Amino acid sequence: MTTLLAPPRTIAAAACRAPWGPAAAGLPGAAPAELPGVPGFVLSRFNPLIADVVVGCLGEPGSDGDLTAGAGASTAVVLATTYGDTTTSDVATQRLVAGQVHSPLLFFQSVTTSILGHLTKRYGVTGPLSCLSTGSEPALAALEFADVLLDDEDMSQVLVVGVETAANERVDWVREHVGTETLFGPLPHGDAAVALLLRADRPHEAVGARLSTDRWPPYGWLSPLAELAAPHM
Repeated sequence: MTTLLAPPRTIAAAACRAPWGPAAAGLPGAAPAELPGVPGFVLSRFNPLIADVVVGCLGEPGSDGDLTAGAGASTAVVLATTYGDTTTSDVATQRLVAGQVHSPLLFFQSVTTSILGHLTKRYGVTGPLSCLSTGSEPALAALEFADVLLDDEDMSQVLVVGVETAANERVDWVREHVGTETLFGPLPHGDAAVALLLRADRPHEAVGARLSTDRWPPYGWLSPLAELAAPHM
């Protein structure tokens, strides 16, 4: 894979989460299987995983280590995921088919960026929020889009978050009937997330590396992001 970040960019902070037990031993970001819950988000690990990796990257909201302090209006967020919150999609579909009343909580969290709205409210971030789901190289797409946002003089930093939860029947069906690993990229070996806070203020520390999804295979298509994150954790 060629250089991911062509313009001069700085990684100000990073975090990884690979909470799938013993299989994560030795990986950057190996974490316990249990994640802190997020008020208003139920059933799915998708949203708690994003919340945990974002706090790990940015620091606790309002704390001395909060990297968004004073930069709420100039901070953008980019979320990359191939399949999104398939757990919520499946539960909502199953309830609909069974003739059950649709849960208001599931309706709310079925929007992929709803967790970003929750987090940006806590951090006071008012910059643009974006969610990407691409057919190939989602890590590259997320970083390229972050570059575009950083070209805006009003943006001082961009938080890039890549996330994928363990494959379920919905994901297996899509991969079997619609595309191949070449199209959708390799899946992580379970729930995984990576967060990178990118800035364009110190070009002498620019990111420019030849990265490959072979470096951290358990992270699947998130591997290039995990490789960028590892030295900054």
